[in-house]
Amino acid sequence: MNQIKTVALLALLTGLLVFLGGAIGGKTGLLIGLILGAVMNLGSWFFSDKIALAAYNAQPVSPAEAPELYRMVDRLAQKAGIPTPAVYIIPTLSANAFATGRDPQHAAVAVTQGILQMMPADELEGVIAHELSHILHRDTLTQAVAATIGGAISYLAQMAYWFGAFAGDDRNRPNPIALLLMTILAPIAATVIQMTISRTREFEADAGAARLTGNPRGLANALQRLEMGARQLPMEGNPAFSPLLIINSMSGQAFANLFSTHPSTEARIERLMRLEQEMGGFSFR
Repeated sequence: MNQIKTVALLALLTGLLVFLGGAIGGKTGLLIGLILGAVMNLGSWFFSDKIALAAYNAQPVSPAEAPELYRMVDRLAQKAGIPTPAVYIIPTLSANAFATGRDPQHAAVAVTQGILQMMPADELEGVIAHELSHILHRDTLTQAVAATIGGAISYLAQMAYWFGAFAGDDRNRPNPIALLLMTILAPIAATVIQMTISRTREFEADAGAARLTGNPRGLANALQRLEMGARQLPMEGNPAFSPLLIINSMSGQAFANLFSTHPSTEARIERLMRLEQEMGGFSFR
């Protein structure tokens, strides 16, 4: 059911992109928007990992450069029954992480320097397991496609405003209020769709991580630590890719709460604590 819902939401996101193309250039723009939507979906399928990694300037590291991190990723990947993904480090003191890739055979896990410096081993294990759960269930492709199309919608909305505001004479020029509303509402609509897609997957990834490590409390503590860190030092980057991150890291907290791509940290921790009780405690190996 979740997969059907996700496909429907991606179709809606693509439809919004096509609509914007029509708003900019009429029938020709509609066709361009349709072609652009198809190209972007296909491009995201094959290049989603590169797009997401480039968005946060993630750098690949070898087992020799990050041996402890590699051992943890490899051990958990084997336990999850997936190939060991490529490992990247993001050069920022902000604490966060994400996974990307079109399938488990073409996946990558990226963590920030900040998370490596601040997080104990049991909590970091929970974070890595969360990202591997996304890879296992192929959430990474869905989120990357949504992020890519969402970014294009925001860009086209701005183009629609500027082209509409300065193109043609006064009689043929579109209503400036309508243009302004479209410029504001289209990115918001894209964000809401991305938010819905992302929220349906985060709880499941948390639960998958808890089962993988046998330690729900480790991830719960990590989420609490990450929430505090995000308030003090938000992670800079393209907002369209924020659904990929393990925790929302937008600098404007009021706006972040209104259009959060993630469930609240409190709700996620509460579910993990209930899961710990169902599992009969935990044991970290």
